[in-house]
Amino acid sequence: MRSKSQEVMHAIITYIDTKFEQEGRVPSMQEIADRISLSKGMVSRYIFEMAEKGLIERGNGFYSLATKKMKRTMQGNESLPIIGQIACGKPIFAEENIESYLSISGSFLGAGEHFVLVAKGDSMINVGIDDGDYVIIRKQSSADEGKIVVALIDNEEATLKRYYNDKRKKKIRLHPENDNLEDMYFDYERISIQGIAIKVIKNIDC
Repeated sequence: MRSKSQEVMHAIITYIDTKFEQEGRVPSMQEIADRISLSKGMVSRYIFEMAEKGLIERGNGFYSLATKKMKRTMQGNESLPIIGQIACGKPIFAEENIESYLSISGSFLGAGEHFVLVAKGDSMINVGIDDGDYVIIRKQSSADEGKIVVALIDNEEATLKRYYNDKRKKKIRLHPENDNLEDMYFDYERISIQGIAIKVIKNIDC
């Protein structure tokens, strides 16, 4: 591979560091491409060469990359995947479902493995979860009744709702925290729990 521009490499690292400092996440390849005025393919080639040169570290996916400055900042932190729209038939943690990563102190999270789901819509507004909020989820495959869970319906659609086991109807009841919406009922085999909500990160409108 022909050596790439040192100036462009520096611009990529600077932008990644800035995005991480401001938002606690790694920018997408498209965001880098737009910022540096390059194609996504060219950004990918730059990232590959920068990783070979030791300028950045890269794990199993694009969003797992880290600059040297990021690694100093992240000591004691966990890098949580931000899950976007779930692709039909794909595991919830498939690479194509991960929009970015959010770095959060491990002491803030507590024990367990975690991920972040971006809330969509207004179905949970009664508990202060609004559209666009980041909801931190602790991974687990079961939940006590009354917990707010990420439920995967028919292995395709993920939804954030309060979980109940309706023994009379012999179904799972997913309860939206919005007075204008009704409960949803599903046969047991249609639902798999991906985790429970433990914290919400939101912007405050001033």
